[in-house]
Amino acid sequence: MPTSLDNIDYLVGNKAILENMSKLATRPIFDDEIMEMLNELSAKLMHSKLAKNYPDIISFAFWIRKASLNNLKKRWNNKDNFYRLGRGVCFHIAPSNVAMNFAYSLVAGLLSGNANVVRLSSKDFKQVDIVVDAINELLEDYEKIRHYIVLIRYERNKDINDYLSLMADTRIIWGGDDTINELRTSKIKPRSNEITFANRYSILAIDSDYYLEKSDKKSVAINFYNDTYLSDQNACTSPRIVIWLGSRIDEAKSIFWEENLKKIHEKYTIQAVSAINKLTTASIIATKDYNAKLVNTVLDNTSLYRVEVDRVDSKLMDYMESCGFFYEYNCSDILELRDIADNNSCQTLSVIGNKDMFRELITSGIKGIDRIVEIGHTMDFDLVWDGYDLITHLSRFVSI
Repeated sequence: MPTSLDNIDYLVGNKAILENMSKLATRPIFDDEIMEMLNELSAKLMHSKLAKNYPDIISFAFWIRKASLNNLKKRWNNKDNFYRLGRGVCFHIAPSNVAMNFAYSLVAGLLSGNANVVRLSSKDFKQVDIVVDAINELLEDYEKIRHYIVLIRYERNKDINDYLSLMADTRIIWGGDDTINELRTSKIKPRSNEITFANRYSILAIDSDYYLEKSDKKSVAINFYNDTYLSDQNACTSPRIVIWLGSRIDEAKSIFWEENLKKIHEKYTIQAVSAINKLTTASIIATKDYNAKLVNTVLDNTSLYRVEVDRVDSKLMDYMESCGFFYEYNCSDILELRDIADNNSCQTLSVIGNKDMFRELITSGIKGIDRIVEIGHTMDFDLVWDGYDLITHLSRFVSI
């Protein structure tokens, strides 16, 4: 083991467990003991006074409860006549923009039957501390499973990346383009596989007629806020463009943004540097060929920038901003969205309206859009993510 590994900070597990991971037996997918442990973790988090302050922890705890796990198991049962086992060791590199991503990635690795080394971001998230403490406490009662989980932090270090990459049977990189390129300088074994989650963007489509018929527009505003401002719009699932459809667009826009401004003013505080970045980007896009126009509902409100454009394409996303920066486009034909969606960087289409209206767009042969969800559900994690079936990619088939 290289001496550079002494620079690792172990949040769960230790050096001895890490060194022995390659010798562990793989487990079947949806192993009973793993599912029992995750259900107990769910209960522990659900009853934690600290965890209740963080909706993302509670969402995670709800996702790993027994009923939810059994429903997930049913989706992968009887899909084939093969026996399915973990691949071995999974090396996960978690991103810095979503606090709870490390936990979802860990669970995907465990449910796939693998031992897991997860490198967490050095960014300080209270959610991480709460979940890590709960895992450590729980693993005291699960001696066997304890050897399948190591959560670590370390500063950028190619020697450590090299060691963990060569040890891994699967490498999962969540950190975006720069992190992917950095980790790919570290070799993996010839039989190992790799899953990468690159930089991506998402869009929101609103059927104006459908929206205006909804009686509870306050809950729509809450869902929009949760999809965007809760993560400072930094999550790849957060909409960057609002597409307007239907026959009552102007009326719907006025009410939609008025409702959202109430929520933003109530809960959100923007940092000065983010406000400056948004103004700079709005000025830059005004010089491009989009006939861009800043249409803030409240001109002195730096927490919300709305920029109307007369067309949408993938190059528009070269000028993305966060912390409440939205392009808006009035669309008369669903297929106008082909260019913005015909790009494997386009991830989630969230919808206020009937999701079936987008089937023509999906079946037109576009390379983007891996999921279509209702507003408020963009960050709901699933074992099929970014077009990857994680259970399948993280396990192997044994034909009998």
